[in-house]
Amino acid sequence: MAKPRNNSGKTKARLDISRPIGLFSSLKIELGVLIVIATSIAFVLVWFLLKYGWSGWIAMPLTMIVALSITYFFSRGLIAPLRQLRDAAEAMAEGDYSVRVQTGTDSNDEIGRLARTFNEMAEELQHADQMRRDLVANVSHELRTPVSALQAMVENMADGVVEPTPANLESILNQTHRLSDLIAFLLDLSRMEAGAASLEIERFNLHDFLDETIEPLEIADAGHAHDIVMNVDTDIWMEGDQDRLRQLFTNIIANALKHSADDTEVLIEAHENTSNGTIVTNVVNYGSQIPKEARSEIFRRFVKGKTGPGTESGGTGLGLSIARWAAQLHGGTVRVVDDDRGADFEIVLPKYHIASDE
Repeated sequence: MAKPRNNSGKTKARLDISRPIGLFSSLKIELGVLIVIATSIAFVLVWFLLKYGWSGWIAMPLTMIVALSITYFFSRGLIAPLRQLRDAAEAMAEGDYSVRVQTGTDSNDEIGRLARTFNEMAEELQHADQMRRDLVANVSHELRTPVSALQAMVENMADGVVEPTPANLESILNQTHRLSDLIAFLLDLSRMEAGAASLEIERFNLHDFLDETIEPLEIADAGHAHDIVMNVDTDIWMEGDQDRLRQLFTNIIANALKHSADDTEVLIEAHENTSNGTIVTNVVNYGSQIPKEARSEIFRRFVKGKTGPGTESGGTGLGLSIARWAAQLHGGTVRVVDDDRGADFEIVLPKYHIASDE
């Protein structure tokens, strides 16, 4: 079967499994209908031939040939989609995850449902393959930049082109910090993929915890004149893994700072929801908004936000994905909610940790 190509040039195979039988919700019913149809036609035909004086030795073989032909015609409709599904599976085994099967609107039986499930599986595999490609491309790019800068600066110092001044050494240190941050992101990503969820649970004060989390961010943000306003009661206590939660809040707050104009505020407010035993924290980036259709997309790995029209924000594209992972480890959620003030990231965490049965 010819495979049309999409706009990207990648093969996009679509295998049609439409067939004469497919209106019923069960393959057993379809087979039963096929047997009834073939038997009825054979009975009528043999009756007609015998009535008009045909010899039984001629009528019976002729009737059997007609019945087998009818059965063969309809059985092709039952077997063909399975053959096409097999071909599609073989194409996927060779690495073509773009292959899909067309179920048609009249396919309601087990084969039709199998085809739709196959399409869903193919979609997930194609997405996973694209994620793998993105991982290689992103890691290569993110590693190349600081390594190239380090190599150039160290070679210049070794050749005596530049002096090892405090400013040059600080530049080297900044590049090593960038490499360290990237390695930490990749380690977190590997934990996400492995499902690692070991937590060191302790009770702590949320206000003090957020104050400690914000301090290094304010230092790193020097020069942009952002004002981080914290509206959190000092008597809110909760349970959780402070290291994992610090990843969560650091990534969310850093994202808000990155997408805020200079000389603007970032608001952090928290309150306890006594009705369901959770603590709700909102990190609001004044002025900017996130379109509703993009609110789920930004939490996917390697998806980078925009600092302006057609301009990516930089970074690894892993921060928000890791933040959501850290929240899920605690049985919480992170999402973007409607807020007239600006982009509002709402973090909902249980006040008390519930130990897993696993």
